[in-house]
Amino acid sequence: MHDLIIRNGRVIDPESGHDGTADVAVSGGRIAAVGAGLDGAARVIDAAGLIVAPGFIDLHAHGQSLPADRMQAFDGVTTSLELELGVLPVARWYDEQAHAGRLLNYGASTGWVFARIAAMTAQQTESSVEGMGRAMRDSRWVDAVATAAETADITQRVRAGLEQGGIGIGFPNAYAPGTGVKEISELCSLAADHGVPTYTHIAYMSNIDPQSSVEAYTRLIGFAGSTGAHMHICHFNSTSLQDVERAAELVGSAQRQGLKVTVEAYPYGTGSTVAGAVFFTDPAFPERTGTDYQAVEMLRTGRRFTGRDDLLAAQQDDPGALVLWHFLDVEVNQRHRDLLDVSVLYPGGAIASDAVPWTVDGVTYNGDAWPLPDAAVSHPRSSGTFTRFLRQWVRERQAVPLIEGLAKCTLIPARILEASTPQMRRKGRIQPGCDADLVVFDFSTLTDKAEFKAMNRPAEGMRHVLVHGNAVITDGLLDLHAWPGRPIRRAVG
Repeated sequence: MHDLIIRNGRVIDPESGHDGTADVAVSGGRIAAVGAGLDGAARVIDAAGLIVAPGFIDLHAHGQSLPADRMQAFDGVTTSLELELGVLPVARWYDEQAHAGRLLNYGASTGWVFARIAAMTAQQTESSVEGMGRAMRDSRWVDAVATAAETADITQRVRAGLEQGGIGIGFPNAYAPGTGVKEISELCSLAADHGVPTYTHIAYMSNIDPQSSVEAYTRLIGFAGSTGAHMHICHFNSTSLQDVERAAELVGSAQRQGLKVTVEAYPYGTGSTVAGAVFFTDPAFPERTGTDYQAVEMLRTGRRFTGRDDLLAAQQDDPGALVLWHFLDVEVNQRHRDLLDVSVLYPGGAIASDAVPWTVDGVTYNGDAWPLPDAAVSHPRSSGTFTRFLRQWVRERQAVPLIEGLAKCTLIPARILEASTPQMRRKGRIQPGCDADLVVFDFSTLTDKAEFKAMNRPAEGMRHVLVHGNAVITDGLLDLHAWPGRPIRRAVG
């Protein structure tokens, strides 16, 4: 007797290539069988006319919380990971998530930047985007090369995080551009020794030398070659800016040579970060990035900056405040749309949201109200990344076949992690023995609804979402009492 049978859906498994009508049986949180005419279940979902796919795996989601999980569930996400920034201490973070209960599967890397803050300043900060931003008030960790003793301290803190189960090392290098190459190379060797990826925000975001994005990618590829580390590139679109074509050539060349370099991107021409980000303070910011300060907008108020002095004042007031950065004008500029395509459609690249926290009146929102409060704001990617990609690039433009589009949301991110985190070998697939993290959706109506003037709208089209066989969305309705999420974590001890 199975717990559940999903009957007569169009079952798509990106790994085997299966794409056809079938039943999926679920028992004990795992897929028990895939085939025709399966019987014997306590519950049946009629999926006729719907697609049954593996749950989406988001490698890059900040602001892990109940509200964030709920919004991502409607985007088809069943596993949401904080890898670029990471957390520290790792064990405490996992304990806190388990105590709070999570809707989606969760996990995190070891947060190098928080090790640097602790080793080089007297500050205590939480492992969050806003916490990192507030720590910029003492900018020594941002600007300075660590001493030998500080480097040893940073390395030991990161090593401890890996030993506590962190699933790699988060390297948001652009927020600490003063970091020395010796420190980073040592940590890359540490990652290679532990067999885990690094998740890197490249050191520089500029289309002008010196310290261009091309220089940063060349350096990252050098770390992969010299240390053997798996260098995963976060948000390939926003860090490459208007040099993404050259960046793609460099990454492709590295991959053909057998280096461990992977990429992810989100399907927007607008990014989000903290007001205190050091790259905003560069006097040549407009020339180096191709955007002026009008392209930077306060998330809370929608106010755009009038110039560098205006932004510097905001940094002094609240460096942890979230901002939007409209680095590509994809709504009206065809050239910019083409540049976004390079990153989003990069062969073998993953889709990842880079979701940011939900805030109300500038304060992170962790409440349980559903729908979210009217005043709740975040980047639209926090609720619509995967549905936007599938709607726009797969269904409407047919830029990539459906099975390949689903692979970018499921199998490819699983494969990026599975060598170091064996749990991921059971995700991103629909095969017997795999975890029953599944989505059942109407491809004809699947769509993102969030916009920059209406950010807190859930995506539409997900009819059923299961995490370990437990329903979190049923017939399009959220279960407000579901807590089936489990940790994604490397073995401890």
